Amino acid sequence: MGAYLLRRLALLVPTLFGIILINFAIVQFAPGGPVEQMLAELRGQGGSAVGRLSGEGGGEVRAPGGGGGGGGGGPVGTYRGARGLDPAVVAEIEKAFGFDKPAHERFWTMLKGYLRFDFGQSLFQGRPVLDLLLEKLPVSVSLGLWSTLLIYFISIPLGIAKAVRDGSRFDFWTSAAVLVGYAVPGFLFAILLVVLFAGGSFLQIFPLRGLTTSGSADWPFWQRALDYGWHMVLPTISLVIGGFASLTMLTKNSFMDEIGKQYVLSARAKGAGEKRVLYGHVFRNAMLLIIAGFPAAFIGILFTGALLVEIVFSLDGLGLLGFESAIRRDYPVMFGTLYIFTLLGLVMQIIGDITYTLVDPRIDFEARR
Repeated sequence: MGAYLLRRLALLVPTLFGIILINFAIVQFAPGGPVEQMLAELRGQGGSAVGRLSGEGGGEVRAPGGGGGGGGGGPVGTYRGARGLDPAVVAEIEKAFGFDKPAHERFWTMLKGYLRFDFGQSLFQGRPVLDLLLEKLPVSVSLGLWSTLLIYFISIPLGIAKAVRDGSRFDFWTSAAVLVGYAVPGFLFAILLVVLFAGGSFLQIFPLRGLTTSGSADWPFWQRALDYGWHMVLPTISLVIGGFASLTMLTKNSFMDEIGKQYVLSARAKGAGEKRVLYGHVFRNAMLLIIAGFPAAFIGILFTGALLVEIVFSLDGLGLLGFESAIRRDYPVMFGTLYIFTLLGLVMQIIGDITYTLVDPRIDFEARR
């Protein structure tokens, strides 16, 4: 197992490099970069915007900082918004955003910064990207962790019960509920919960914004914990309803597949009770794929499934940060979040492989060729 882990860790570097390189190359051809946006603002606001650029209006364009830049800066003539503007002003904007250098030079500078986890500064917020990521991380971790745990705690017992009662009324009605949960996106459930329980049209039971109440930092710990849990109820329910369906059916199908195998028939023929057969023999084999997939499921909810839920409940997390940075072409934030997401995803895949061996020691990755 040790040699296998070393090989997987060694593959992290070229994989990260390839993903960052491909996305960096794509961005070079994407229109509407930060330079073009600033030039459009200059054209629309005239001299006042030029004054702000040079610092006369109380603000300035901030450089992206050590290694965080990356994007589609090019010659002055390539910017449609540059028509009618002084070339010196355009050159100043390019230099302020770090686009006065060739693309390959910006790419290597960015990579050297990433080796030190230095993602530069946000082009539009003027703050280090790492600080922004650390600030938004607790929101996304809260949503991802609690929703993933609840999905597993609901789906596994429900899937086992459906497998044992296959074809019964219970199986039929729970399958109908599962199909509804699978068909309706989580953000629609979020909107429904807001309307029903967060003051939308009916009841005002749960808070609508944020993870904590304003001023709660001075409260006792138990009050802050209750307040945090109260804020998490509706967002977590939204993600759980939208995410438990597939895992429930996977659990049911895994159990039904194992129940029909020869070793189960042999255990029953030897007089083993149904609970011993189900939880002593079937459970480990049926849960192999499901339990080992927990790290990947957590990453999936953490970085992809919670974006619209964050928007509905005004939760300022990583999903919303990545979405806004893509809209505004804030390249340091875009590439910083991409780097972190990719790195965590690759690490979680390795953790998933380790979990396989913990659940079933018979699995030997060293024997694979």
